[in-house]
Amino acid sequence: MLRFLLPWLLVLHFAFPSVSAKAENYESLSVSRLGIGSGFSVALQEILTVIFMALARIGRESESKFSIPFVMRISCGARENVRTQPTNTLWFKDFAYTGGIPYNATRPSYISPPLKTLRYFPLSSGPENCYNINRVPKGHYLVRIFFGLVKQENFDNEPLFDISIEGTQISSLKSGWSNQDDQVFAEAFVFLTDGTASICFHSTGHGDPSILSLEILQVDDKAYYYGSQWGEGVILRTTARLNCGAGKPKFDVDLNANNWGGDRFWIPIPTFSQGSDQSRSVETSIKQASKSPNFYPEAIYKSALVSTDSQPDLEYTMDVDPNKNYSIWLHFAEIDTSISSVGQRVFDVQINGDVAFADVDIIKMSGDRFTALVLNTTVAVNGRSLAITLNPKKGGHAIINAIEVFEIIIAESRTLVEEVRALQALKGALELPVRLGWNGDPCVPPQHPWSGADCQYDKTSNKWVIDGIGLDNQGLKGFLPNDISRLRHLQSINLSGNGIRGVIPSSLGTVTSLEKLDLSYNLFNGSIPESLGQLTSLQTLYLNSNSLSGKVPVSLGGKLLHRASFNFTDNAGLCGIPGLPSCGPHLTAGAKVGIALGSLLLFLLLVIFSICCWKRRQNILRAQQIAARDAPYAKARTHLSRDIQMTRHHNHSHARTAAENGPSLLS
Repeated sequence: MLRFLLPWLLVLHFAFPSVSAKAENYESLSVSRLGIGSGFSVALQEILTVIFMALARIGRESESKFSIPFVMRISCGARENVRTQPTNTLWFKDFAYTGGIPYNATRPSYISPPLKTLRYFPLSSGPENCYNINRVPKGHYLVRIFFGLVKQENFDNEPLFDISIEGTQISSLKSGWSNQDDQVFAEAFVFLTDGTASICFHSTGHGDPSILSLEILQVDDKAYYYGSQWGEGVILRTTARLNCGAGKPKFDVDLNANNWGGDRFWIPIPTFSQGSDQSRSVETSIKQASKSPNFYPEAIYKSALVSTDSQPDLEYTMDVDPNKNYSIWLHFAEIDTSISSVGQRVFDVQINGDVAFADVDIIKMSGDRFTALVLNTTVAVNGRSLAITLNPKKGGHAIINAIEVFEIIIAESRTLVEEVRALQALKGALELPVRLGWNGDPCVPPQHPWSGADCQYDKTSNKWVIDGIGLDNQGLKGFLPNDISRLRHLQSINLSGNGIRGVIPSSLGTVTSLEKLDLSYNLFNGSIPESLGQLTSLQTLYLNSNSLSGKVPVSLGGKLLHRASFNFTDNAGLCGIPGLPSCGPHLTAGAKVGIALGSLLLFLLLVIFSICCWKRRQNILRAQQIAARDAPYAKARTHLSRDIQMTRHHNHSHARTAAENGPSLLS
């Protein structure tokens, strides 16, 4: 019976990953759910359980091989989708992702994608500009940005600017980047968890950011796991990725690598230093290369650099940013035909003079010749250089196939989502000029906060919050929305010297932390909200030079006795405190509402009474008209009646005379 079931189990093994790409599907299978158990022995059930668990384990290991990673490539400035050769790669147009100006592009390097357009962001459009890409599945991604040059004479062809991903700055372009192949792009491994990808470019006053392309490529969730500090709060910025002994630059796609590798770019390095090493290459297959979770292409292990008799140490030195932590990945495969057994080549790996790996024996550690070996370590670098040295202990020569170096960046905490939305509502309501930007996250990266928004870190929520708005004398119009009350950590608001109209939102009274409110020299009208008197921390209130009216709330006037600094002047309609005109009988808001309702009711009664009088008058007039129209017929009937009556009276008189006189006597 087991022999009968095994083929079906194998079918399940291959069918489930191809359909769902989730190893959990294996674990969801059980003997009972398959209807097996009543006619089978306990031993057989246990065997089937073991098989299912094994399939689950296989499913996890092979999950990435059967599923397809999320890929989004954007050709900046393109009006239509583009395919590039020789790989027939699809690049989407960048419609509706951002602002800026599309323009013709010049590729700074032969490694740049063969695209013809870019998008640049003049400073007049704001100091921060972002690509905001929605519907990105939660996961781990390689994000890569290629820079371009505007194809126009007399244009600053090498802009310098900063790049951030999800609010964390990952790169800052340095002068001369357009002449160095490994600096024409920025790349980092980052977790995207909220369904969006925000990639921002921050002007530094040295030209306009110009972007050729963006790539968001999903990788294995455990890719480049380097230790306990690794996780969603960490970004790995690519500092160097070298293919030692190779002669041509290649992407993963050129090396036929697994799609879950992220299409990494491998820079060839034929030598560390002229005369200090020599290259090796083979066509032999390399074992244990394309393994989860990093899926390295096999080809990077088919070339290597080997030290020489004159220079036994093999050393590579690179420039890095000081006072940073770096994750270093070293790749080895024994491809030298002169080394065939354990112990023939042994060396130490030193990083900045300290031994990181002692007694490295590639064949011993990998298990065989032509077998991949990856070593990883994390180091703190205080200076501006990182030196990787292979010091031979046996065999006389050292060998290395590839090097990867990543700067470890702790991801910035974001601003509270509710406060970001409140600022966006404020941006629209106040009609903020484009030059202010207000794109991306208002508080991060900390090097580039929004102009006019002050931030502080809230340890309770582990998020950034807004504690100040300073947009005085910015030519603002529009109105002040109720959404401003959602900025619950505000201590200061300064909107003076603008053209803001409308009423002061009563919701400001709920921002209990507010200490300073300056709305002077605007076009505010209406009354001062009673709710402002509830702001117990309010010490400065400038409402002068507006069009406010009504009585100043008593609670605000009382605060003047506690050395608060208030200014209500140049509001012709305000009254009620020293320095302002005296008010008549003051009515509460409820009384005002009552009077208004009473007036409305009286008006309705007057209207109803007028309508009734008008109707009555109309009825009288209609009756008179009917009477006048029927008058001739009435007169005729009256005469006839009178004649009849007269005739009857005459006849009656004759009859009575005859009776009285008696009958006539005839002779």
